[in-house]
Amino acid sequence: MRFFPWGFWLLCVASAPVRGDSGSKARSCAEVRQLYGAKGFSLSGVPQAEISGEHLRICPQGYTCCTSEMEENFANKSRSEFEAMMKEAGRSVQMTLTAQHRSFDSYFQDLLNKSEKALYDAFPSMYGELYTQNMKVFKDLYSELRRYYRGSNINLEEALNEFWTRLLERLFKLMNPQYHITDEYLDCMVKHAEQHKPFGEVPRDLKVKATRAFIAARSYAQGFLVGSDVVKKVSQVSLSHECTRAIMKLMYCPHCRGMSSVKPCNNYCLNVVKGCLANQADLNTEWKYLMDSLIVVADRIDGPYNVDAVIGTIHMRISEAISNLQENKDSITAKVFQGCGNPKIGIKGSSSEDKKRTRKVALEAKSSAQALEMLVLDAKGNLTALKTYWITLPGSLCSKKVMASSATDDKCWNGMTKGSYLPEVMGDGLANQINNPEVEVDITKPDMTIRQQIMQLKIMTNRLGNANIGNDVDFQDASDDMSGSGSGDSCPDDVCGKRLSKSPSTRQPETHAIPKQSGHGVSEASSRSLPSAFLLLSVAFIAAQHLCR
Repeated sequence: MRFFPWGFWLLCVASAPVRGDSGSKARSCAEVRQLYGAKGFSLSGVPQAEISGEHLRICPQGYTCCTSEMEENFANKSRSEFEAMMKEAGRSVQMTLTAQHRSFDSYFQDLLNKSEKALYDAFPSMYGELYTQNMKVFKDLYSELRRYYRGSNINLEEALNEFWTRLLERLFKLMNPQYHITDEYLDCMVKHAEQHKPFGEVPRDLKVKATRAFIAARSYAQGFLVGSDVVKKVSQVSLSHECTRAIMKLMYCPHCRGMSSVKPCNNYCLNVVKGCLANQADLNTEWKYLMDSLIVVADRIDGPYNVDAVIGTIHMRISEAISNLQENKDSITAKVFQGCGNPKIGIKGSSSEDKKRTRKVALEAKSSAQALEMLVLDAKGNLTALKTYWITLPGSLCSKKVMASSATDDKCWNGMTKGSYLPEVMGDGLANQINNPEVEVDITKPDMTIRQQIMQLKIMTNRLGNANIGNDVDFQDASDDMSGSGSGDSCPDDVCGKRLSKSPSTRQPETHAIPKQSGHGVSEASSRSLPSAFLLLSVAFIAAQHLCR
């Protein structure tokens, strides 16, 4: 029985409180006090030296410098700081996208303004009364073009057709002032206009080219705004309760443990942030589609759709059309009279229009193709860089904001103490967090705000896809198309499918993490084998403490 006292001596050692250092003197809490005060909290009640940590609910329950109130305050602080990090990262992306929108919008509006100004400057001397008496027709055209570009619900082809119809009616009356031309006669004349082609091929050619250019330009500009708005809304999503606990444990528990200088392990930080931003990572697929679609349309704008040449020369095409009408005035008038009959002779005699219309003024269109090329090049670079924003966000936050240690550091904060972090890093997205060791994530309950933003990305990508082939799709139409599969299911197929087919994890169990706080402890099968051994150990433990005294 000689071994008996030695066994109890070992139990005495095992039952003695364990400290983070080798000394018996309680460590100072000066660093934590300084940090706590710097965060704006009162130092009243803050320990001067370490105390027992049985009261802690988030941090490991060893010796600590944090009271329950401090732990709660640090948890709230970590939540607000992490949400601020998210908003700051989001603002950077928003600024990039809004800057790209602003640059293109300024370029496009300037292009349209210069075309309109050139028309106003040259047409009075070129066409006299043909222009001055019909100025409103031209102003209305440019006004409609601007309204369409800014997002108004306007049918662009109909707007262009209406312009040519109104212009033909006005010019036909001005070129035939000796006749009394009624509205009914004009209706007949317009019906014959398609076969007579009074403006030549200009209306058809301009309609095709301008429609494609405006559709592409409008969708392109809107794409930047939608992307920016999605980032803004997603960045405002609040953290869950489980995430708040995990962020607190990551950022402030090492301070409570007296390890203020120890950085969090990089992989530990990644698992925490990936768990917290699981829903945000699910934006990745549709986000990449949007960035790719914007790049494709950018190439169209600077390539086949030739926005600079089409929009910048609208006034020249109108002038070309009017010239066609003037040069073929007699033959067109004869054809109209043949189809609609001769109108009655009016009171007015011939006007001086024929004399004024013969003056020629050179119309020019200053090319800004190089400026557009630079805009597109810059936009494509930024869009490419933003493609992986949502899945690289955890790594960016860990390295730049949380200031985690290097991936090879084995003396970092692992959630319990200073050491290495063994668990594997989780994948991206909600479905991959089913076995996250740091954050309890319910993969069956996706965040609905983020799901709505995923839908907005799909709608915008659909619109850009149509713009790429010259089709105009209204936002409402796109929304109807995209929501046809049923919006009542809160768990998308790609997430639910992964969850249902998930095979049991083969990962080794971790020993560094504290038990979950949700009541899910040891499994029923293993718990049945514990009571007898636990009872014997408890009796021996109490006896050892008694003998040690």
